[in-house]
Amino acid sequence: MSNRLLLSPRHRCILEALLREHLPDVEVWAYGSRVSGRGHQGSDLDLVLRGPGLNEIPFERLMDFKDAVRESTIPFLVEARDWARLPERFHREIGREHVVVVGLQEIRTS
Repeated sequence: MSNRLLLSPRHRCILEALLREHLPDVEVWAYGSRVSGRGHQGSDLDLVLRGPGLNEIPFERLMDFKDAVRESTIPFLVEARDWARLPERFHREIGREHVVVVGLQEIRTS
């Protein structure tokens, strides 16, 4: 994960563990204020989840991940959105400025 992402090592570890547990086959990008430099330690973390083949992630898996994040010790809001359910204009906007949290290479080797 890039140093551009305003996220402490402890919170990054928790997030990565939750992603491995609930969404092991999903590429994850961070975007928004924590990536752009406009954020602070209390800013929410915006994630976009890119399922295999960019297909929709089953709703139950998405909700399980969101529930796990809410129940974790991460002290700020984590917003996770499914790429396949977002309008194309959001794809372009996110694509301009994002940080890869979990990339395809990491998924293939896990």
